[in-house]
Amino acid sequence: MARATGKTEAVYEQLKQDIESLRLKPGAKLSEIQLGEELGASRTPVREAIRRLSREGLVDFVPGEVARVAPISLGGVRSLFEFRMMLEPEAAGQVAARAQVHERVREPFQELLMQLDTFEESFRAKDTAQQGRSFQDFYTLTENFDQRVIDACRNPYLARTIRDLRSQTVRLRHISHSGPRRMLTSLDEHRAMLQAIVNGDGPAATAASRHHLAQTLQALIDSLTDQSAELGVEVHLDAVH
Repeated sequence: MARATGKTEAVYEQLKQDIESLRLKPGAKLSEIQLGEELGASRTPVREAIRRLSREGLVDFVPGEVARVAPISLGGVRSLFEFRMMLEPEAAGQVAARAQVHERVREPFQELLMQLDTFEESFRAKDTAQQGRSFQDFYTLTENFDQRVIDACRNPYLARTIRDLRSQTVRLRHISHSGPRRMLTSLDEHRAMLQAIVNGDGPAATAASRHHLAQTLQALIDSLTDQSAELGVEVHLDAVH
């Protein structure tokens, strides 16, 4: 496989960010010529970036058509979260067990717990319009939590698998936390996970992670079935078993 050039990497990072943030909606067509003009790149780095995103499951190739941003399927979302529930609670439990023994493992989570409390206090003091502009700060907090769990996980294969799923989960986060109420609930769920890790309580961390994922899945299903048109995303309303 050819080594990615700096231009390919730049195009890849921009397209990935646009897909994850829903600036490029699920189902949107990806024209190499148009994207090249917009990003100031030739077709080759654009093509390579699209292929890389396809390997990550963020882009589909439709026979006879240009590539498109992968649509969101309710069945696919459920399958993804079922898989995450096999992985992430186990990772959280491992990290908590390590935090009980190693202060260097525990300290980043203590710091993040304080940051979460500060953010929530500030968020609750804002009006609705100001709260809407705070979502990116919230996403940054949750991204930092996810990354710290990956970094501290004892099993490198488990950590790598969770990391590789992040491309699929990031854009869903913008849908599942589409309102202040769900975001505040998610803050409570993250606080429970963080507190369990700081306390070195593996079973509590595992249970808190599983609960968070179950609640996030339900929030996603509700948002995708009730607000797909409002959210501006292409959703395949396949059966959810």
